[in-house]
Amino acid sequence: QELRSGRFWRGVLAELVATLIFVGVVLGASAAPEPLAPALAGGLVAGGLVCTLGGPQANPALTLALLCTRKLSALRGAAGVLAQCTGATLASAAACAALPDGTGLVTRVSAVGTAGTALAWETFATFQLALAAFAAAEHAAPQAGLALGSAVAAGALAAGPFSGGSMNPARSLGPAVVTGVWDDHWVSWGHARAPPEP
Repeated sequence: QELRSGRFWRGVLAELVATLIFVGVVLGASAAPEPLAPALAGGLVAGGLVCTLGGPQANPALTLALLCTRKLSALRGAAGVLAQCTGATLASAAACAALPDGTGLVTRVSAVGTAGTALAWETFATFQLALAAFAAAEHAAPQAGLALGSAVAAGALAAGPFSGGSMNPARSLGPAVVTGVWDDHWVSWGHARAPPEP
């Protein structure tokens, strides 16, 4: 029944397009040497997507949070995550072709701390983003784009020095698939996956 619904497929397409746009913008901004550029670009594009596409998650972490709170069906959630990962991989392939030497594509655990520290910061940043997303959805305020965009930018700036500040497993998965660099990739999926055995 759900698979026959035009609304279902429009939602899946919105997830693919929104993630493609979000990841593409962030990866383009990541070519800049300063960390403020991708954080600001991510916040602005997230806010814009909420205003134009009506608030697709464009983020598997948010989709999994909606699944856990039963605000989304299992089929819709699975299709959404698949669409998000596909959109991120397409954006990453385009960015890899356009940027010299894949500059800044892959999120990495920095030398500032350990993978555990990076995971803690990534979890914190994703939590505050999910909190903002749930609050914006509940109140359906006209400022939802501003709230979500601000949460993306703030989380990226806070977690960036430790984990790259992805807060979006698809944003990290796409570049990893395209470049083949999987160093500490599990940090991006945090609560969804356990770390690999040493």
